[in-house]
Amino acid sequence: MSRNRSIAALSLVAASGLTLAGCASPAAEDAAAEAPAGESRSIQVEDNNGAHTIELPLRSVVATDNRTFETLADWGVELTAAAVALMPDTISYKSDSSIVDLGNHREPNLEAVVAVEPDLIVNGQRFTEYHDDFVSLAPDAVVLDLEPREGEPLDAELARQVTVLGEIFGKQDEAAALVAELDEAIARAKAAYDADQTVMAVTTSGGEIGYIAPGVGRTLGPVFELLGLTPALQVEGASDDHQGDDISVEAIADSNPDWILVMDRDAAVAAQDASYKQASDILENSEALAGVTAVKEGNIVYMPADTYTNEGIQTYTEFFNALADALEGKG
Repeated sequence: MSRNRSIAALSLVAASGLTLAGCASPAAEDAAAEAPAGESRSIQVEDNNGAHTIELPLRSVVATDNRTFETLADWGVELTAAAVALMPDTISYKSDSSIVDLGNHREPNLEAVVAVEPDLIVNGQRFTEYHDDFVSLAPDAVVLDLEPREGEPLDAELARQVTVLGEIFGKQDEAAALVAELDEAIARAKAAYDADQTVMAVTTSGGEIGYIAPGVGRTLGPVFELLGLTPALQVEGASDDHQGDDISVEAIADSNPDWILVMDRDAAVAAQDASYKQASDILENSEALAGVTAVKEGNIVYMPADTYTNEGIQTYTEFFNALADALEGKG
């Protein structure tokens, strides 16, 4: 089941001043507000590929974007097909046998989408490359891509995603609440952080530690700019590899970060394997890291266990609140 979260005051959305580029048009909002429930109507939305007209009500919805699964599940959106193989057990769709499984992005069964005759395909993240295939296989469907765009602030992109989905599924208030919660969590973390303290971000996989580069690294990379974190180490030629970049434990020790932020990749995809090693065991029991400030002082903050396959707005909100709790506790 999805993680429970408190609903923040909706007034924070207006106070945040966040510009939601690519959201539904005012005309779409009017149409959604004025038309009686269940009556046929159309709305206009924009995604990464331009403007789309979506005919409502939707009869068949498909989802392949990991960032959207928790939101759609929490809103009670029924799916006819999805990338179920990519879903963590924390998503209720995972146990719904009525949903046609399109598989994972490495070995997808794209043709299976034909049988469910979708009106809407919420595509993105690992399935982004299959956009044109879906357009060809389901020519009558709107293929929506709201994956965060390169060079755009992560918080604004996560907000844009849920706001557009809120317009489509009549969940505007719920979407606004999610944005407000994210904004509040970010504000807490920013207020509690001391820029004199250095931060290192890592991922663990296969018992090894990978370096997540500030700005470009997977998942935690954008957090540095978003929160104004001071990097403990900058590595030339760093990438956004899903397992992080190779880095020696000695290099981490030498950089002596005050804080370490961690994504345990295997917690989401290999936690049942006999060889699985928890990130906490790898980092906190390492002799080479025993003298590092972050380890000595317990300044290690872990992302939610399902992060690698559930990188949506709720996951980041939960992490930013956990980070704020840790920072405030040291204040």
